[in-house]
Amino acid sequence: MITLAIAASLLIGVLLGILGGGGSMLTVPILVYLAGQDTNQAITTSLFVVGVTSLAGLISHARAGRVRWRTGALFGLAGMAGAYAGGRVAAYIPDSVLLITFALMMLATAAAMLRGPRKTPHQANCEPHRLLPQGLAVGAVTGILGAGGGFLIVPALALLAGLPMGIAVGTSLLVIAMNSFAGFAGHIIGAHLDWSLALAVTAAAVLGSLIGGRFAGRIPQHTLRTGFGWFVVAMGLFVLSRQTGPAVLAAVPAIVARLLFQRRHAPHTDVPPRAVAPAPAPATRR
Repeated sequence: MITLAIAASLLIGVLLGILGGGGSMLTVPILVYLAGQDTNQAITTSLFVVGVTSLAGLISHARAGRVRWRTGALFGLAGMAGAYAGGRVAAYIPDSVLLITFALMMLATAAAMLRGPRKTPHQANCEPHRLLPQGLAVGAVTGILGAGGGFLIVPALALLAGLPMGIAVGTSLLVIAMNSFAGFAGHIIGAHLDWSLALAVTAAAVLGSLIGGRFAGRIPQHTLRTGFGWFVVAMGLFVLSRQTGPAVLAAVPAIVARLLFQRRHAPHTDVPPRAVAPAPAPATRR
């Protein structure tokens, strides 16, 4: 099972490299159900893995000019305060509550992914008073649940800072790394970490992030979001059923129907409309 957990960590890295998030929310279930860690230990390990992996994935995006350092640092500094506080609070929350909350966040995130990004202005001014509260809230989620919050950060950077999606993805990796290390600092106090497993999972995830970074921008984001969105739905329902019993599976048809309805009525913004060539001017007789 440990080997399977390390292999699954490649997926974490690939998704972080391509989408700027998503893989981090799989780290905790992988460590709990494949590596056999308890919830708090898995969250602590997850924050370390995601922090290092995000830094590795950031390199290729930075080289391609897809990182806005000032915006990311501003958002990340607010997030670090929330992540550290969240990490300290998480120690007082029961494991079952953490996992149920985590599963519900996975379902909410999947719904946002399947809905797709909304159109945003590409050159909106970055207003600090709008970024700071959002960064603080995302950081708190990161610290408590051990998820990097990439799919909360990317929409925030696109909507509040007006970044194009490609740059929002690259910038989000900087924020995820800052949040993850702050959350890790809040969790590591009094926690026992299996460093051999943590380093093995991190090495696999870093390799995946380097692979994902090379493919970023080449694979249609809509295709990736759709496939991964349904995968997150399945994972969220699995974690929820493990904590609440199989009765929760009775709600699956309603959840799937709702997501399909939402997806059918969602605008697709990944592919820009084709420019219509102007009609040729009529020839004039001399």
